[in-house]
Amino acid sequence: MKLHFLGAAREVTGSCFLVEGLNVRFLVDCGMVQGGRTAAARNHEPFPFDPASIDFVLLTHAHIDHSGLLPKLTRAGFKGAIYATPATVDLLGVMLPDSAHIQESDAKRNAQRLRGKDALPPLYTLQDASDCLQQVRGIEYDREFAPRVGVRARFRDAGHILGSAIIEVWVTEYGYPTKLVFSGDLGQPARPILRDPTTIEDADILVIESTYGNRQHKDFSATEEEMIGIVEKTLFERGGNVIVPAFAVGRTQEILYHLHRLTCEGRLRQPKVFVDSPMATQATRITREHLELFDEQAKRLAGWHARGENLPYLSFTASAEESMALNRIRSGAIIISASGMCDAGRIRHHLRHNLPRRECSILFPGFQAQGTLGRRLIEGAERVRIFGEDIPVRAAIHSVDGLSAHADQKALLDWARGFVQPPAQTFVVHGELSAAQAFAELLQQQLGWQVTVPEYGHVLRWPDFLAVER
Repeated sequence: MKLHFLGAAREVTGSCFLVEGLNVRFLVDCGMVQGGRTAAARNHEPFPFDPASIDFVLLTHAHIDHSGLLPKLTRAGFKGAIYATPATVDLLGVMLPDSAHIQESDAKRNAQRLRGKDALPPLYTLQDASDCLQQVRGIEYDREFAPRVGVRARFRDAGHILGSAIIEVWVTEYGYPTKLVFSGDLGQPARPILRDPTTIEDADILVIESTYGNRQHKDFSATEEEMIGIVEKTLFERGGNVIVPAFAVGRTQEILYHLHRLTCEGRLRQPKVFVDSPMATQATRITREHLELFDEQAKRLAGWHARGENLPYLSFTASAEESMALNRIRSGAIIISASGMCDAGRIRHHLRHNLPRRECSILFPGFQAQGTLGRRLIEGAERVRIFGEDIPVRAAIHSVDGLSAHADQKALLDWARGFVQPPAQTFVVHGELSAAQAFAELLQQQLGWQVTVPEYGHVLRWPDFLAVER
């Protein structure tokens, strides 16, 4: 058996792993590269395998950096099933068409700007996304299934976003099963809304994320106080707006939860909250339809919401006209908009109008990848370019990592301690090089594991796992 690392290797994007057995080839994730000037070109490169030869795909969750190239895979000849949890299936029905719309719009705009010369075609179309969704199959958590003879798989709750999964896979060759575990993105335990990540006790091969592998989140009570302070000072003392770049799926819903709960508890004066993302609106609806995946605290808050108790003002904008109208609001608004790293979407319009204003704040609730506008802002850029304009940065910039949906270093290590025996080989992925290396060293030093931080194209040959191809 071979395991190929074709994405999220020494970077936090483009998750994709190819497993080759005697009579099977399948992918775990097929994500889009996001952030940086080379992202578009990288996404347009041909797959380093024949898509028609792939038997099936196992998907950890719906975020575009894990699912965003699935329509391209279908367009290139993939005919197999895509297995995911039911909540992920619902989210894909929103996210993949939205991604296709962005691809078509960007391609049209670039063709006009370049007058057709050297303009990239859309990565895929709405029809490609529709065709891809016909191949998606929902499988409940904790249920073993056999996507192909000689392969068994099971989704376990990862606690990252709605429907996110740790994947256990058993591949049998010559009568002997090998167990692979893909952590996907792990959530921070003891956090509201979703349940904690499921403990896994054994694996021959473990592939584990490391987004925050070199740092820890603030204590959550301190994070709440920080969030309250930012909102109160900006809205009610300085008379400005709070702009929140947030992923439409996961982060937006968690921020709404915190604003709702803090208002209900009387710890936050009732703010005016606007969610300016049609996809986030649909994702919030889907979240409400999967109450069975919530923890008990979130279920109680849902009861408060149903009774209409002490709710903050909340408005979901739909049309472009409604979105533009938000830019006429000079004070008192919390505007949550996508994309989370500020490289696309409506958030760029809100940044353009609010970054030059000293009374405003930009609140980043999660990780910002290298090369993105969000990363430049949190690293202290004094001026940025948005829509071809040179924009001065006068607003206060806040990065509140305690709101991240990713496990921090301690939580990642605690989850790894759940293994009764060390995996024969562990691969640390989905982290910038410094984070991945720091976490790999921690696993080696504290747990005594054999750990590798793979480069793109790294190939594991099993059972001779010391023989590595490049």
